[in-house]
Amino acid sequence: MAARPSHNKRSVPAMGASARTRAGPGLAAVGASRHPTGSMSDQRAKSILKEAVDAVVNSFAKHTHGYGRVNVVEALQEFWNMKAARGADLKNGALVVYESIQSTSAPYVCFVTLPGGSCFASFQNCPTKAEARRSAAKIALMNSVFNEHPSRKISHEFIEKVVAEAKNSFQGSDEDADNPNTGIGAFRFMLESNKGRTMLEFQELMTVFQLLHWNGSLKAMRERQCSRQEVLAHYSHRGLDDDMRSQMALDWISREQETPSIIARELEIANQEIEAARVAGRELRFPKEKKDILVLAYSQLGSV
Repeated sequence: MAARPSHNKRSVPAMGASARTRAGPGLAAVGASRHPTGSMSDQRAKSILKEAVDAVVNSFAKHTHGYGRVNVVEALQEFWNMKAARGADLKNGALVVYESIQSTSAPYVCFVTLPGGSCFASFQNCPTKAEARRSAAKIALMNSVFNEHPSRKISHEFIEKVVAEAKNSFQGSDEDADNPNTGIGAFRFMLESNKGRTMLEFQELMTVFQLLHWNGSLKAMRERQCSRQEVLAHYSHRGLDDDMRSQMALDWISREQETPSIIARELEIANQEIEAARVAGRELRFPKEKKDILVLAYSQLGSV
C-alpha cells in the first residue's frame, strides 16, 4: 500500500463483528498418505528429535541439579522461575501451564504454554497422561534453553541478513525495505521494534498478526485505509487476550451463518496443522489459537 499524507491517516478500528471479511483459504491439509520411504525418514527424524531433546534436558539438569533422574516438569518451571528472578519481563508471571487433551485411551496428548505465550505439545506416543506431560515439558525446556543462545537474539546483523534474504525471495528493492507500507518494509519495522528480543519472543508477537490475517481483520483494516505502519504499531503493543479471541469468534459465527459448515472445515485444518507441528516438535500456538477460537465460535452458535 502506498504511503499517505499524515492528514489522511485513520485510527486503527477495533476488531470485531465489523471486520467480517471472508478469510482466505486455510493452509493445505497436512497428513496425506506417504510413500514407505517417507515413513522411514519420519522415524529417523523423530529419533533425532528425541536424542536432541534428551541431550538438552540432561545438560540442563546436570547444570542445576547434579546427576540423577530428571523431573523435567520441575526443571521447566525452575528455568522460568530463574528467568523471572533475573528480571525477565513476564507480564503474566512465570507459571508454566499444562493442558491435557480429553481422551479415554492412549496415546495421550498434553499441551504446555510458556509464560510468554509460546506453546508446545507432547511429541511422542505417550501411554499415560503423566508421560504426555513429561514429553511436553521436555520439548518446551529444550526450546527455552536453546532460545537463550546469542544467535537467537534479534540484532542489527540478524535484521540485515533476513531482510536481504526477503528482498531476494520477493524481488524487492532497497526502497521497499525502507518503506513500512510495503510487505518487506513492515517486516523490517517489526524486527527493528523487537531488537534485543529472542526469536521465541518475536514468534509470540507474530502469532497475533498471523491470527489477524487468518481472521480477515488485516484486510478489513486495509479497506478502511489504515496503513501497515499504523496497524503494526497498534497491535505490536497488544497481547492476545480473551477479548480478542471473543471478537474473532464473533466473526466466524457471522461467516458460519453465511456459509454453513465453514467452522467445521477450518477446525479440521487447524487440527491437522496442530498434529503436524506436534509430532515434529515445533511451536504450535498459532494453529492451537485458531482451534480455540473456532471451538468458542461453535459453542456460541446456538445462542445467536
